[in-house]
Amino acid sequence: MNFLKKQSPVRIISLGFALVILIGSVLLSLPCSIRDGVTLRYIDALYMSTSAVCVTGLLTVDAGDTFTPLGQFFLGMLIQVGGLGVTAVGTGVILAMGKKINLKARNLIREAGNLDSGKGVIRFIRLVFLTTVTFELAGAALSFLVFRKNFPPLKAAGVSLFHSVASFNNSGFDILGGGQNLIPYQDDVLLNVVTCALVIFGGIGFLVIREVIAKRFRWKKLSMHAKVVLFMSLVLTAAGTVLLKLTEDITWMGAFFTSVSARTAGFSTFPLGSFSGAGLLTVIVLMVIGASPGSTGGGIKTTTCYVLFEGIRSSATNTSEKAFRYAVPADAFRKAAVITLLAIGIVLSGTYILVILEPGVPFLDALFEMSSAFGTAGLSTGISAGLCDAAKILTI
Repeated sequence: MNFLKKQSPVRIISLGFALVILIGSVLLSLPCSIRDGVTLRYIDALYMSTSAVCVTGLLTVDAGDTFTPLGQFFLGMLIQVGGLGVTAVGTGVILAMGKKINLKARNLIREAGNLDSGKGVIRFIRLVFLTTVTFELAGAALSFLVFRKNFPPLKAAGVSLFHSVASFNNSGFDILGGGQNLIPYQDDVLLNVVTCALVIFGGIGFLVIREVIAKRFRWKKLSMHAKVVLFMSLVLTAAGTVLLKLTEDITWMGAFFTSVSARTAGFSTFPLGSFSGAGLLTVIVLMVIGASPGSTGGGIKTTTCYVLFEGIRSSATNTSEKAFRYAVPADAFRKAAVITLLAIGIVLSGTYILVILEPGVPFLDALFEMSSAFGTAGLSTGISAGLCDAAKILTI
């Protein structure tokens, strides 16, 4: 306990995630979690646990063919904990037990939730849980209408709930089996729309959802943060859809789904291994940008991207930085530039090492894999399962 008291909130959150990942890897390695006749190496259990807790979605084994219903339940719980955040889940348990939240815990929640202050953190946690339950149950009910056509009622209910949890938490996992993800459902309008809706709402962040509902969807009354998040989400989704449709032989719905999913969800309705270089590059950019602050998604965040472009525009035109008539904080551009450069550095370094470890992997596939891992997007051109142990550790 003395050790934890000396650590900063960020370090405690990181240690919490690491602990959950290790516990998850043990649970997924249990004989009761693995189907009869299937062998699961610990490195793959660790990989799957990390991917679930970090709501990434990259896979080295097929979740549907590898894990029993209990193992799939463990996987779903890891996704839920990762999407909500270890701190939020821990706080929710404390509140459910009737305990009070001390100042240290409030600071942890503020750091984890990307909040400006420690005020209203308990209300924020309650909002997070209420929002999550509402969206996931609604998503499960609508998904059930699709999956009941292919599975018995009980199995369809389990698949629907898992899919809803994976979608809202932007994780990209599926338990359908066969390693095809959602490719068999590429023409199912209802499942495509429901999945995209869950991914989008999970990706814009709990604070924005709360504000949009509180302000009754009135654009003029929204804060600068909410406007930037909604604007960037719309622009990135639209741009990605058009570019993917222009470069790939896919439907408009497929292009829209891929554009939405690329920003950290990880579901695919078309095989990415068949995409052109231009299409893969489009997806890479979307994966690195990712979702929004305080959401279930990853990446450098939409707000960082907006501030970076706004800073470049203001420097080029010698005008002040503004976002929807609001003045952008003076040091915002510097922070955005640092975050972006660090992200690019990490992705390129990871790609360089991966190409050394796996000389047979094409450079673009390696860059795609590392971008997906960093942005916790979960999309892959199909090389994940065949990577050597050292490359898997690098991805982890």
